[in-house]
Amino acid sequence: MTQPIRPTPGLPTKPTGWPVGSYETYEQAQKAVDHLSDNQFHVEKLTIVGVDLMQVERVVGRLTWGKVLGGGIASGAWFGLFVGLIISIFVGGDFWAPIVFCVVAGVVFGIISAAIPYAATRGQRDFASTMQLVAGRYDVLCDPGSAEQARDMLAKLSL
Repeated sequence: MTQPIRPTPGLPTKPTGWPVGSYETYEQAQKAVDHLSDNQFHVEKLTIVGVDLMQVERVVGRLTWGKVLGGGIASGAWFGLFVGLIISIFVGGDFWAPIVFCVVAGVVFGIISAAIPYAATRGQRDFASTMQLVAGRYDVLCDPGSAEQARDMLAKLSL
């Protein structure tokens, strides 16, 4: 006799259920689930599924050596300040010496850690961007036993 296959915890699993609503934006799907929740529907029976996924890269600005090095200096200085303050708390003697040393070391490290990756691109990616995973539509699925009730409740909602 074979044992039923159990899904491994933490691994992605395909959603199940019957569609009870389809929406253009995630915000609309979220409002639909919130409407059901406000009307005492058992929301643990619902799933919001993004369909027709797209990876969207939005360009936010041009990168120059000045911006890259400036960002390296700023992040290195902040990290150096943080480390310097921690060291100053636990080391007796001059309070400011470890802070100044760590800020300077952080700036040097920040410049190096920002310049090397930027130089490695050789001008092939002179822009900064953000990435998003966006769906073409968002479906709300429900367990088959409660799908009709959810569909009826959502029919009263105007988005």
